[in-house]
Amino acid sequence: MPNVALFKQDGSQNGEVTLNEEIFGIEPNESVVFDAITMQRASLRQGTHAVKNRSAVSGGGKKPWRQKGTGRARQGTIRAPQWRGGGIVFGPTPRSYSYKLPKKVRRLAIKSVLSEKVASNNFVVVDALNFDAPKTKEFKQVLENLSIDSKVLVVVESENKFASLSGRNLSNVTVVTSDNVTVLDVAKSDKVLATQTALTQIEEVLV
Repeated sequence: MPNVALFKQDGSQNGEVTLNEEIFGIEPNESVVFDAITMQRASLRQGTHAVKNRSAVSGGGKKPWRQKGTGRARQGTIRAPQWRGGGIVFGPTPRSYSYKLPKKVRRLAIKSVLSEKVASNNFVVVDALNFDAPKTKEFKQVLENLSIDSKVLVVVESENKFASLSGRNLSNVTVVTSDNVTVLDVAKSDKVLATQTALTQIEEVLV
């Protein structure tokens, strides 16, 4: 089973943590990770694009000229698609891009990205992140104590509101609770920092 060092907030080591091999020690499946990230990015699309078709543009209620005898092509409205200012044919309409992957596939994807972070020594566990109040300066100091200066995903337990509020103003930090860890967040981050309680909650869900 993979082991990682357990740190305190001040950066000192406080033993080791044994990780669940079924979650943090599998062979990453790149194909499944790609599918999961594609699905998540698709669900983030707003899908509010729209154009006006010939029934939505204004004007054109009158036939511009009579049907025969003018020498010109017959026209029913100046708002037909071939006219300047006319409706758009086959343009985009508001839609949802979201879709779902099977639950087993989504779980394999999150296990794959977590295992990759552990294998590349980019998974850090801290015993706790305790703050008396939302303090960005204190949160930044904790990251410096742990020698984390790159893009990091911080996973905290659901009830730790002060930690979530303390880290949200830092540009290179994304703070999520243990029940909201996604493949895209893990893949985008250089390192993953998790509290010991959040780690236990992740293992309970994914085991």
